Amino acid sequence: MMQSIHGVTRGLAVALLSGAATVANAQDITLQSPDGTINLTGKLLQFSGLEYVIESEYGPLRVAVDHVTCTGDACPTLSAEPANTDPMVVNWDVSLWGQRRAFTEHVEKLAELLEARTDGKFTLNLSYGGLSPSRENLDGIAEGKFEMAQFCAGYHPEKNPTITVLELPFLGVSSLEQEVEISQAVYAHPATRADLARWNATIVMPSPQPQNNILGSGIPPTSLESFVNMKIRATGGVGRAIDALGAEPINLPAPEVQAALESGDVQAVAFAPHAHMAFNTIESGTWWTTNLNPGTSNCPVVANTDALNDLPDEYRVLLASATSEALSHYVDNYKGATMAAWGPALQERQIIELTINDEILSEINQAVAAPAARTWVSENQANGLPAQELYDLVIDMINDGT
Repeated sequence: MMQSIHGVTRGLAVALLSGAATVANAQDITLQSPDGTINLTGKLLQFSGLEYVIESEYGPLRVAVDHVTCTGDACPTLSAEPANTDPMVVNWDVSLWGQRRAFTEHVEKLAELLEARTDGKFTLNLSYGGLSPSRENLDGIAEGKFEMAQFCAGYHPEKNPTITVLELPFLGVSSLEQEVEISQAVYAHPATRADLARWNATIVMPSPQPQNNILGSGIPPTSLESFVNMKIRATGGVGRAIDALGAEPINLPAPEVQAALESGDVQAVAFAPHAHMAFNTIESGTWWTTNLNPGTSNCPVVANTDALNDLPDEYRVLLASATSEALSHYVDNYKGATMAAWGPALQERQIIELTINDEILSEINQAVAAPAARTWVSENQANGLPAQELYDLVIDMINDGT
């Protein structure tokens, strides 16, 4: 401990520094001893949570926070506990919604793997609706409110137009594995990276889902005409397919759907099987289409790019490898536990399963798929996106059986 600096800092723990550089936009603060007899004023250069570093009239000084009080607009906020000084300790907040279900199993598994492989030093704090509404997760990532989040492109297509190519109706994706491969190819495209960069977001992994089908309440439809004017919850390309049936697509966040079905605000819901179970629409259902298969929602998991770049190199490598394992777990769980529960759930509730004949399916497909693709390409090309290139990428992978 220095006893004095030019006779003024007697009794105060202060250390002279050499070679300290003034940071950009540094502002003056004043550090005052408890008895008020000593004041050190200078530009704040650094703050570790335990010490201030200021450029004072005596040169660069390092001062312990518990020996002084700080005044000035640039004074940092002191936490109740000392800041963590171990660069290998990382805690990320993750914004999800609803409850733990098949749709979030890869995020749950990722959190488990990271914690286990870093002895608890890299943790994901999963929040189901406590950090942000589902439609605002991408905004929260952009604002740095949390480090990771899941969102669905169809909730706000104008915010992520490149990804919506994966939600076009009747694309013909045949499996969860293929959904993963095609999604990752689109995510890796420079246009998609630039699209998400507007939100300071980097895509970590997809949330592959099987084809949506429609579960409704009331009297089951007996013909295509029965769908006319029916209000059906559907988003993205699935909504276009629903519209082609003559029904009215309603875009609602998943947590609001059950209440809308019960109240009659919608008469049916287009979901993947896990969502019908997780959000309890199955409890109000009387019928289910087994093979309409109009498409699916694309719902990636993203990280705040700054937070990702701030990770130690070791953790970035670990995150990439753990993501691959988490996706494998997700697919296995969906094909196993989730689908094993779906059939019995329908039978227990005596839900009527409606199978649409191939001729009608073909007519719907032709009436919807090609026009929807042409419109998507035209609109997004006009907005400066390589829409045809993205669409061709998806179709080529589907045709190749990737």
